[in-house]
Amino acid sequence: MFKHCVLILAFVIALPSFAVEPDEILDDPILETRARDISANVRCVVCQNEPIDSSNAGVARDLRLLIRERLVAGDSDDQVYDFLVARYGDYVLFKPPWRPSTYLLWLAPFLILGGGIIGMVYALMRKPQNPHAGLNADEQAQLDELIGSNNEGDAT
Repeated sequence: MFKHCVLILAFVIALPSFAVEPDEILDDPILETRARDISANVRCVVCQNEPIDSSNAGVARDLRLLIRERLVAGDSDDQVYDFLVARYGDYVLFKPPWRPSTYLLWLAPFLILGGGIIGMVYALMRKPQNPHAGLNADEQAQLDELIGSNNEGDAT
């Protein structure tokens, strides 16, 4: 029974906690939905790989409030994104735009994968043809004797 309680508690703790506080939620459900959609695509500048919608950082709260203020003022989603990028740079977006300043960001996974494949091919090509090349004459004679004795034992 105790194990079940611990397991349930672990699942409850592991559930994602949404940091949007009740005083942040807009009265207009359409604007609130737009704010949530935008917040899900904006990176917390403190937490780095967490959307501001689920971050408890103070700056994430400020960004959530800022997004809601801009939407209430009549900004479109693109205008809100442009405002955030102008203030924090492309880094604030989970999907930064394709432009010269972000080419490396977009291409880095492919470059790393290609480098890994080239490294593996190079390592396999460098594999020595004769695995016994580093043996001296006495060691080679002992190895030949061992291999010969094993082959004779297999034949009988």
